[in-house]
This record gives sequence, C-alpha cells and structure tokens, in this order.
Amino acid sequence: MSDPLDALLDFSLRGKVALITGGASGIGLAISQAFARRGAVIAIVDRAEPEARERAAALGADHRAFRCDVTSQPEVTATVDRIVEQLGRIDILVNCAGLALLAPAEDLTLHDWDTTIAVNLTGTFLMSQAVGRQMLRQGSGKILNLASQAAHVALDDHLAYCASKFGVLGLTKVLASEWAGRGIQVNSLSPTVVMTDLGRKAWEGEKGDVLKDRIPTGRFAEPEEIAAAALFLASAAADMINGADLLVDGGYTIR
Repeated sequence: MSDPLDALLDFSLRGKVALITGGASGIGLAISQAFARRGAVIAIVDRAEPEARERAAALGADHRAFRCDVTSQPEVTATVDRIVEQLGRIDILVNCAGLALLAPAEDLTLHDWDTTIAVNLTGTFLMSQAVGRQMLRQGSGKILNLASQAAHVALDDHLAYCASKFGVLGLTKVLASEWAGRGIQVNSLSPTVVMTDLGRKAWEGEKGDVLKDRIPTGRFAEPEEIAAAALFLASAAADMINGADLLVDGGYTIR
C-alpha cells in the first residue's frame, strides 16, 4: 500500500499542463525547465516567438510555444483558447512576464508608468482571468504570480515597478479568496534580484555589491532557486497553501 506522503514529497507534475508567460527566458525559462523535468507539458507563452519555439523544442516534442502580448485581452483570450484546444486543459498558470523601467519618481515618464502597469499588473490580471475561467470549468487549477521583494518594501527608482508588484499581491489574495472554494489555489512568489542575464547586467559592479550587503545571505538568487520554489507551490504538496506570498529574498525584507 503506497504512503500518501511519498506522493506529496515527489513534487510530481505528471499529467499536468502548465502555461508559463515569459517562459522563453530568465526566471520563466528556469520554471519551464523545472516543470518539464517533473513531468508537466509546457506551454511557453512569450512575445519573442522564435525564442519561445526554440525553448519549447529543447524541452521535448510534447511541449508548445505561443506568441502573445499579455497586455492585449484579445490576444490573451485567443492564446488560452488555442492552448486548451491543442493540449486539452490548463492545470497550472505561472504569470512570469514582466519588466522594470526605472527612474527617480520625479523623472518617471507616463509612458514608462503605463507600460510597467500594463505588463506586470494588467497582464497578470488578463491571463489569470482567462485561464481562471478554464480552471473553474475544470474544477481545479493552480495559479502562481511572480511578485517581487519590491512588493513588500520601497525601492528607490522603482515607483512604477513597486506599484505594479504591490498590485500583484492584492490581485493574488482576491483571486485566492474568490476561487479557493471552487478548486483553485492562487499564490505568489517574491524573489530578490535573480541572476538572469538581465539581472546580471542591471546589478553588476558597485550598485550590486551595495544591495548584496543588505541581504543577510550575502548574495542574489539563482533562477533555479526560484524555479524550485515555484515547483513546490505548483505541486500537490502545496494544496493547502492559498493566498500566500513566498519570499525568496535571502532575508532582505526582514531588516
């Protein structure tokens, strides 16, 4: 007779379909790779279509790539419909598409404000709503939204980014409250700086050293560490976790 604990500790995603926005690079790619290794069929959704197709092909023949601008409701709706048509269902959504346009508050342009809110917050809403409707029909699903340590503390030059990520936390909690009774868990992840290609470029040199000195662990996160946390939240081991935010910040926000 099998031990139920063994299944929980396996962190298996076998038989699951996972839609990952921003899955062609950075954190999204690391999550795509981790989920595929645990048995999920991956739908990489990204504006960079050639890269998305290349990454999906590298994961294996069962995986798919879809071009989508997450700020466009018609594109989001059409993309979700195509994924369901091709793959049958969506069990996991990871909202990882995002950007950071930084400037002192007095210099931040309206364009950069609008773009940041549109991608980071509105895109998360649109994709969560479209996929959530499918999950409600299924009676099950998990949604994981990428927030940030900037959703918990004020960071200089991050006005629009902080506002968008604080918003992601609020959105996550409301969806978790409304949908938990219908089989859907909604949670968020809040990383510190992650050593993707963009992270290295943005935080190299003295600027990065100053920030690392403020992190109790003394370093930034690796993409695989964020992917491991995402895997836990997407697995059956986290079925009783709902409306939570998992900080993966080396302790930055405890000080």
